Amino acid sequence: MPSDQVTIAEILKEHGFVTGHVGKWHPGYTPETMPNGQGFDYSFGHMGGCIDNYYIDNYSHFFYLAGPNRHDLWENGQEIWRDGVYFQDLMAEKVDWFVEENRDNTFFLYYAINLPHYPLQGTAKWRDHYQDMESPRSKYAACVSTVDERIGQLLAKLEFMGIRENTIIIFQSDHGHSMEERTFGGGGNSGIYRGAKFSLFEGGIRVPAMISWRDHLPENEVRDQLCVNVDWLPTVLELCGVPYDTVTFEGKSMKSVIMNNAPSSHDVFCWYSNDNRWLCEKGSGSC
Repeated sequence: MPSDQVTIAEILKEHGFVTGHVGKWHPGYTPETMPNGQGFDYSFGHMGGCIDNYYIDNYSHFFYLAGPNRHDLWENGQEIWRDGVYFQDLMAEKVDWFVEENRDNTFFLYYAINLPHYPLQGTAKWRDHYQDMESPRSKYAACVSTVDERIGQLLAKLEFMGIRENTIIIFQSDHGHSMEERTFGGGGNSGIYRGAKFSLFEGGIRVPAMISWRDHLPENEVRDQLCVNVDWLPTVLELCGVPYDTVTFEGKSMKSVIMNNAPSSHDVFCWYSNDNRWLCEKGSGSC
């Protein structure tokens, strides 16, 4: 991502938020494109697409997909070493610290959990729990439950500190499950939808997204309108009362969709992936 692009962290930081990144990054590996160069006061995680592979437990924090293999664990732009510590636990530790450190501040935390991306390495607790399930579904399920458990830890922390009611929580997947060899050929399930990762069918691009803000937003409701991840930027700004220029980015606020079940704000949306293209136009019946 070019360093001249304006991020949500940069905008919120300008308005007094303490900004933090924990987990996967993957849009830049130079000082100006790493998190601290893109508006984050604090950053911990790996900068490449993934760490470790399916031959090695998720404890070495190396990038193996393309040579030369390199160690990839960073804190505030400095390489650090935590050999032998499970990365999911490292992230949970840093998230816990960041939230507690900023309990009296207005903060924004980007918690980019790198599972169930490959390598599919859940904890022993969940591997044992799903041991009677067929592979690779068992490996995928162990990863999902590992993630679910870590999110539960964060929610419990917010409750314990008494700030759950004043915290907007967004859960967003990025794309469908992988069918690559590195995930043992699958493990995920898109249900009634065709396709998976890299596909422009709904199994690839129709993914879970949830938002929670107690006593401020509707609860236990579902929306089917077309919204995309870039819409979170203006949505968060509007919910937080941060002014912004609507023409400075492509996303459109989802507040009316969330609050009033209003129609999608997108008249046209285009996807592009591996030379595959798809145009979605409101009213065309194609989306």
